[in-house]
Amino acid sequence: MKKFNEVTLSLTVAIIDFLYKGRDYQRFWVLEEIARAPYFAFLSVLHFRESMGLRGPEHLHLMKQHFEQSVNETEHLEYMESRGGNLYFIDRFVAKHLVLIYYWVNVVYYWVAPRYAYHLSYEVEIHAATTYAKYLALNGHDDKILEILNDELHHSKELHDAMEMI
Repeated sequence: MKKFNEVTLSLTVAIIDFLYKGRDYQRFWVLEEIARAPYFAFLSVLHFRESMGLRGPEHLHLMKQHFEQSVNETEHLEYMESRGGNLYFIDRFVAKHLVLIYYWVNVVYYWVAPRYAYHLSYEVEIHAATTYAKYLALNGHDDKILEILNDELHHSKELHDAMEMI
């Protein structure tokens, strides 16, 4: 499944990079819109499991962590909006449809194979950090982008720890 995650991510990244070539903030906005979906999906599944009496020892910790991650990704999204990332209808259309699909894929994936769902999100966060690092290398220092890059690295560590925990 890890190979499947890597191939899926590579294909998706290639498509998004092609569609958003030369439109950094629009691409970042789309990616940040999508980046929140796994955390919402993880929370949904954790709430459902709790309702069914299937709470595990790590349950509360993961719920808190995923809520904090979703809030942090929303802050990134709002920053990209302030830079004009969501100005065009087509970008909003693409993001809203991708996030709808990605959310439900993550709900099913997390229910069936949570460790692999975390792995996919881990790979996405590593890709996000790499994307922001490339942007900084090409465009110079930007405190906010550097902060977001560090947040993505922090999320990837949290996801790695969650994989180990469950």
